[in-house]
Amino acid sequence: MGLYLRPTDLAEALAALADQPMTVLAGGTDFYPARVGRPLADDILDITALAALRGVIDAGDHLRLGATTRWSDVAAAALPPWLDGLRLAAREVGGVQIQNAGTIAGNLCNASPAADGMPPLLALDAAVELASRRGRRVLPLASFITGNRRTARAGDELLTAVLVPKPRHPARAGFSKLGGRRYLVISIVMAAAVLEVEAGRVAAARIAVGACAPVAQRLGDLEAALVGRACAPGLGGLVEDAHLAHLAPIDDVRGTAGYRRDAARTVVARLIDALAGDPA
Repeated sequence: MGLYLRPTDLAEALAALADQPMTVLAGGTDFYPARVGRPLADDILDITALAALRGVIDAGDHLRLGATTRWSDVAAAALPPWLDGLRLAAREVGGVQIQNAGTIAGNLCNASPAADGMPPLLALDAAVELASRRGRRVLPLASFITGNRRTARAGDELLTAVLVPKPRHPARAGFSKLGGRRYLVISIVMAAAVLEVEAGRVAAARIAVGACAPVAQRLGDLEAALVGRACAPGLGGLVEDAHLAHLAPIDDVRGTAGYRRDAARTVVARLIDALAGDPA
């Protein structure tokens, strides 16, 4: 087995990464199962226990979600309604044991096309904070994940927080996941949406679809089509195939590309209808 380090503070973690390349763990719920039956040769930096990176902080115009915040923390937290989509997704990340161990940073940095945390955070217009001994930088989440299992994180950087801006108007948010069963399943299709509503009309819309491309995708044309519309039942009827044309679903054991594309339209339309009918 390679070197295993479990730092006690962020400075120690950043110093270790500055000295040598290491595999960073923040939960390890995907890392270890993928290596069952073979020895671990990686040099590992396990930041799971860094309490300073755990929790949700109100930072004024945005919320700061610490990197090692567990999914069970998100599910149980007293979050505002515009984070309901993220809360719902937190309850879909594996089973309770996975939710108690898996972290926001681990879910994003693992960069699976079917990562449950990605669509709701993308629909929230989230950004990530990256830190190294060279300093800190902030990247839009859409720019951070660059492909299947690929991110823009440099080898000496840690993802330290996810930054979520507060909406300008009262907002409704949701998340929907289609899988072969209710729990403990990799998504066939998932969607998240945030509708900001003013005077009964959609003031802003952000919609993201996951498991239908190497990286979860926003539906920009659909978002534009929703703005100004009455936020009322039947709003999901605006969804057209053209709004999802840029998705690139694949054929695999969970479903064909064609099924995924059709399912994505249905899931998105139903989600929008559910939010449009919400009197909140």
